[in-house]
Amino acid sequence: MAEGERHPPPDSSEETPPATQNFIIPKKEIHTVPDMGKWKRSQAYADYIGFILTLNEGVKGKKLTFDYKVSEAIEKLVALLDTLDRWIDETPPVDQPSRFGNKAYRTWYAKLDQEAENLVASVVPTHLAAAVPEVAVYLKEAVGNSTRIDYGTGHEAAFAAFLCCLCKIGVLRVDDQVAIVFKVFDRYLEVMRKLQKTYRMEPAGSQGVWGLDDFQFLPFIWGSSQLIDHPHLEPRHFVDEKAVSENHKDYMFLQCILFITEMKTGPFAEHSNQLWNISAVPSWSKVNQGLIRMYKAECLEKFPVIQHFKFGSLLPIHPVTSG
Repeated sequence: MAEGERHPPPDSSEETPPATQNFIIPKKEIHTVPDMGKWKRSQAYADYIGFILTLNEGVKGKKLTFDYKVSEAIEKLVALLDTLDRWIDETPPVDQPSRFGNKAYRTWYAKLDQEAENLVASVVPTHLAAAVPEVAVYLKEAVGNSTRIDYGTGHEAAFAAFLCCLCKIGVLRVDDQVAIVFKVFDRYLEVMRKLQKTYRMEPAGSQGVWGLDDFQFLPFIWGSSQLIDHPHLEPRHFVDEKAVSENHKDYMFLQCILFITEMKTGPFAEHSNQLWNISAVPSWSKVNQGLIRMYKAECLEKFPVIQHFKFGSLLPIHPVTSG
C-alpha cells in the first residue's frame, strides 16, 4: 500500500469487509505463452509489483539491525517459519544414490501440505477465517516443488504473494513494512537456505551462471535498496570478502553474497557472472533500478516461472480495475 493511503479500520480487510468477500482457491491461469499478456494486464500483476516496490521504498537506507515495530502478526509469521525450520530438524535426509534432490524433502513437504491451513489460521484472526484456504495455497507454493525437489524464483514469488495477500486482508499493515522484509522475509530466507542445504535441492529453471543467483532474487532488490546512499559501502565492495564479513549482519544483499561464497567454489566472476558485472555499477540506486528491471524481465515476464503462479480473489487474473 502506498504512503498516504487510508489506514483500514482495525477490524476490516483492506479492500472489502470480509462478509462480502468471496474467497476462492487460487488456480493456474497462464497455460500458454500468449496467456502472458493476461498476466501483465492483470490486477494480480499490478498488486504484486506494487507490493514489491512499496517494500523496496520502505527499507531504503535502513540496516537490518535498525529499530522497527514488530506487531503480533509479524511475531506469528516468524513462529510459523520457526515451525517449518523445526520440521527440517525432525526430517533428516535419507541415504540415497543420487547426490541431489534428497527424497526426505517429500516427507517434509507432505507435512506442510497437510498443516498449511492450520499454520495460516494461527496468523489470521477468526473473523477472517474464510480467507485461510485461499492464502494457504501461496504458502504451500513458496517452499519448492516436491516432485522435482527444486526451488527457484517462482517459489520465492509465491511467498511474496502470500505476504501480499495478508496485507490485502488487513492482517499486515502499513507500519509492518520494514518488519515484513527484515523479520519475516529474512527468516524465510534462512529456512529456504536450510532446505536447500539439507535436501540438496536443485535450482528450478536455473539460468546457470547467467542467473543472478540459483535460488533467490528479491533479497538482492531489497538489499540493494538498504544500501542506497551508504556513506562508504559501494557496489564494488560486495566482491570484497572483508567488506562482506564485516557488514553482512546489517545488509541482506551481503548476506546473499556470503551464502553464495559458502556454497560455491572458484572465482566469483566465474560462478556468479551477473553479480560480478553488477559490482561495476557506480551507485546502489542504479543497482536497485537495474535489478527491478531485471526482475520483471527475467522472472515476472518469463513463462516457465509464471505458468505456475496461482490466481484467486485476492490476486485476480482479471484486468486492472481503476479505482
